[in-house]
Amino acid sequence: MDVRKVIKDERSLQLIRRTQEFAEHFFGREGTHGFSHVKRVFNLCLHIGTAEGADLEILALAALLHDIARPLESSGRVKDHAVEGARIARRYLTGMGYPEDRAEAVAHAIEAHRFSGGPEPETLEAKILSDADKLDAIGAIGIARVFMYSGEHGRSIEESLTHFEEKILHLRNLVYTETAKKLAWERHRFTEEFVKRLRREIEGEL
Repeated sequence: MDVRKVIKDERSLQLIRRTQEFAEHFFGREGTHGFSHVKRVFNLCLHIGTAEGADLEILALAALLHDIARPLESSGRVKDHAVEGARIARRYLTGMGYPEDRAEAVAHAIEAHRFSGGPEPETLEAKILSDADKLDAIGAIGIARVFMYSGEHGRSIEESLTHFEEKILHLRNLVYTETAKKLAWERHRFTEEFVKRLRREIEGEL
C-alpha cells in the first residue's frame, strides 16, 4: 500500500520514511522474519487501520519497528524481541523529540504483538499490529514462510505439517478486529485446503 494514499500529513510521512530507514538497518539478511515480513505487516496495518479508524501514524511506526530486535533474539543476545524492540523504539522516538505518550503507545503495540506471551494489547493500534502479524502467518504467504523456516532450521515436511495443525490453523480465532477476522477467514480456508492435500499426499492417498 502506498502510504501517501492514507497519510496526508507531510510531517508524518517524513517520520515514517525516516523510521523505515532506521528499522531496515537491523536486518542483515532475508528470511522468515526479514524486512519483507515487516513491509507486509506494515501494509496490512495500514489497510486494517484505515478500515478500523486507528491512529495511522502510531500504527505505521509500530509496524516498522515491531521486529527490530528479532535478529538479536535469533542470535541469543536478547530473550524476548518484543520487549527489547519496545525499548529500542521508545529510545529512538523520544530521542527525536517525539511526544512521550505517543512513543509509549508505539512501544506498547510492539511489546504486545507477540503471539506466544507478552501483555495483552490494550489499544486499537496494538490489536491491529497483533492481527497483522498473525495474518502474515496464514494463507499463501504463511505457507511459504513455514517452509522457509523449515529450510532454515532443518525441519521435515511432517514436522512442518504438525506446526500447521498445532498453531497456524488456530490463528484465525485469535485476531481482534472485524477487518482482520474477514481477512483471516479467507486465508485460513486456503491454508486448510493445502494442509488437507499435504496430509493426503504424505499418507499416499493422492
